[in-house]
Amino acid sequence: MRFMLMQYVRQTGWAALTPDEQKEWLGIVRGYVAAMKTAGILKESIGLDWSSAAATVRTTEGKLVVLDGPYADTREQLGGAYIIDVADLDEAIAWASRSPTAMHGVVEVRPLRELPI
Repeated sequence: MRFMLMQYVRQTGWAALTPDEQKEWLGIVRGYVAAMKTAGILKESIGLDWSSAAATVRTTEGKLVVLDGPYADTREQLGGAYIIDVADLDEAIAWASRSPTAMHGVVEVRPLRELPI
C-alpha cells in the first residue's frame, strides 16, 4: 500500500538553529531518507518552499480570490512529504515514528488511492 508521510514543521524553528545544529539536523534527515531507500520503500520525496511563498486560490460568491500565503494560518506548516510503499498502515506509522520531523513537529500518515484520470 502507498502512503504519504506529510511533514508539518514550525518554520521559525529552522532559523532558530545555529549553523552547526542545522548541519546536524540535515544529517539526521539524510540518514532517515537513506534508511527508507535501503528498505526499498521510498517512492518519492518532495520539499516545499516556505509558506510565505504560497498563494491561496478560491472562489467566493462566484469570484476568483487569490491571497498571498498559506491556506491555514497555523504555527506548523506542511514542509514536505515522502511517498512510501509498505505492507499496511502499521508499517507506515512505524516509519513515520522514525521521522526526524516527529521529534519537533507532526507527521501525518495518509493512505494514497489511485484516481482515474
